[in-house]
Amino acid sequence: MDGLALVILIIALVALALVATVTGLVVTRRRKPAPLHDTWTDDLGLPPGGEPGATDVLEPEVLEPTAPALEKPEGTASRLVRLRQRLAGSQGGLGRGLLALLSRDRLDEDTWESIEDTLLTADVGVAPTQELVERLRTRLRVDGNEAGDPRTVLREELLTLVDPTMDRRLQVSGEDGKPGVVLVVGVNGAGKTTTVGKIARILVAEERSVVLGAADTFRAAAVEQLATWGERVGVEVVRGPEGTDPASVAFEAVKDGVDRGVDTVIVDTAGRLQNKQGLMDELGKVKRVIEKQAPVTEVLLVLDATTGQNGLIQARVFSEVVDVTGIVLTKLDGSAKGGIVVAVQRELGVPVKLVGLGEGADDLAPFDAGAFVDALLG
Repeated sequence: MDGLALVILIIALVALALVATVTGLVVTRRRKPAPLHDTWTDDLGLPPGGEPGATDVLEPEVLEPTAPALEKPEGTASRLVRLRQRLAGSQGGLGRGLLALLSRDRLDEDTWESIEDTLLTADVGVAPTQELVERLRTRLRVDGNEAGDPRTVLREELLTLVDPTMDRRLQVSGEDGKPGVVLVVGVNGAGKTTTVGKIARILVAEERSVVLGAADTFRAAAVEQLATWGERVGVEVVRGPEGTDPASVAFEAVKDGVDRGVDTVIVDTAGRLQNKQGLMDELGKVKRVIEKQAPVTEVLLVLDATTGQNGLIQARVFSEVVDVTGIVLTKLDGSAKGGIVVAVQRELGVPVKLVGLGEGADDLAPFDAGAFVDALLG
C-alpha cells in the first residue's frame, strides 16, 4: 500500500506542476500584449516634438488644395454620330409620314394636299412647301418609273431644300494675329448662354485657346452659369459686376484675348426683346466697341427649335439689328418640327451651323445636311 500511495502522490504533484505552468503562461500573455501596428515604440523613437511619457496629440497633415480636374470635351466625330441617332428618334415621324403618302398606288389631289399639310405642320414654311410639292409631283407623276423609288426621290428633293451647298463652317479665326471674335445673340430662354459654353467645349476639343465674355450683365445667373462652363474646361471668363455696361465687358474680353494671343473670343450678350430699338442700340454698341480691338468674325443667332413660327419672328428682329452669319438651333432633338431648319435659312439667307441635341455638356454638333435628311427619313 505504501508503494501505491507514493505513486498517487507523485502523479498529483506532477499534475499540480502542469496546472501551474499553464496558468503562468496565460497570465504572462495577458500582461505582455504584442505592440500594435503604427504605435510609438522605443525602437521607432519618440513622437515628433515629444518627450518620454508626453501625451502630445499629433498635428493633422495639412493638404494643399488641388485644382479641379478639367473635363475633356468630346470630339466632332462622335458628336456627328449622336446627331444622327438623336435626330432619327425625334424627326423620323415626318419622313415616314411623307413616304407613306408618296408610296400610295394613286397620287391624287387629296394625297398631295395631305403631303402639303404634313410639311406645313413640321414648320417647313409655305413657300418651301409649295416648291417641294411641285418638284415631287413633276418627278413622280410625270417622269414615273424613270424618277426612281419614292424614298430616293424624296431624299434628293429634301436635300436640295436644306441646301448642302451653304458654307456651314464657323468663322472662329482672326487675321493679322488677332483672335476670331464670335458674338452670340438671341432671346433669353433659347439656350444662349449654355450654347456659348458648349461652343467653347467644341473649340477646346480642337485644341484652340478660348476666352469667354459674360456680357449678359443684367442676369447674374447667366454670368455665374458661364463662369461654371469656363471652369470645367479651363477657359477664362471675363465678367463685371451685375448691371455693368455690357459693351465694356465685351471690350475687356476681346482686349484680354488680344493681349494673351488666344485663338477665339466668344461673347455672350443680353437677350431682352422688349422693343427692337433698345435691342438695336445695345447690340450695335457692343459690336462697335468690340471692333475697336478686333473685327467680329461670326454672329450666331440662337433659336429654340420648338418655338416654330415665333422663332422666325425673333430671327427677323435680330437680323435687322446685327449682321447674323449663322444660326444655332437648340432643342432640335425634342421637336418633331425639323422643317424649321429650312424655314429659318430661307428667312435669313444664312445657314444653320450648329444644332443642340439635348441637355448634355457635349450635346451640340455641327449641322450636317445629309445626316439631317437621313434622320428625317428614319
